[in-house]
Amino acid sequence: MPQYETFAGSPETPDFATYAGAAWSRLLRTALLLTGDFHEAEDLVQATLAKVYARWGRIPPDEVDFYVRRSLVNNNLSRIRRRRVTHLLMPFLPERMHQPDNDHAESVERRAAITEGLATLSARQRTVLVLRYWEDLAETDIAELLHCSLGTVKTHARRGLAALRSHPAFAAFDRSHPVSGARR
Repeated sequence: MPQYETFAGSPETPDFATYAGAAWSRLLRTALLLTGDFHEAEDLVQATLAKVYARWGRIPPDEVDFYVRRSLVNNNLSRIRRRRVTHLLMPFLPERMHQPDNDHAESVERRAAITEGLATLSARQRTVLVLRYWEDLAETDIAELLHCSLGTVKTHARRGLAALRSHPAFAAFDRSHPVSGARR
């Protein structure tokens, strides 16, 4: 088994505290989309980073982001399997830390519709959609991360998108806010 150098001693790679501080907001946003609840998302990120910290010195430097993302997804799926109960999800996302944009009400409405739609999906469909469209991962990377075939990822994405398109909150939002140039 290969031995990897410890990150704290390597000048070209950050130590755990630096990495965790820099990645926190990105991981929290992803976890929020996966869980649908801000407090659950914080707990998920904290649990993930605690597990990563225990193995930090053995993670290859070029695979840190992949390893952390895989840990986040696996911890979320484990959390769902353990609970097996319906969660009441927040009907809206917490406000962003940035200044509100000109169409702030519309962006809040859109985020609420997307969050409500994501809450109705299975854990796998939700995970695939978040990784594909929020984290902008390629389908092959998602398949590797979830330990499944490329066809399974495509099926989950297709079914998840179809479910979102037919969800009442999302469909009502699309009808009331048409996108110019979009096909019907």
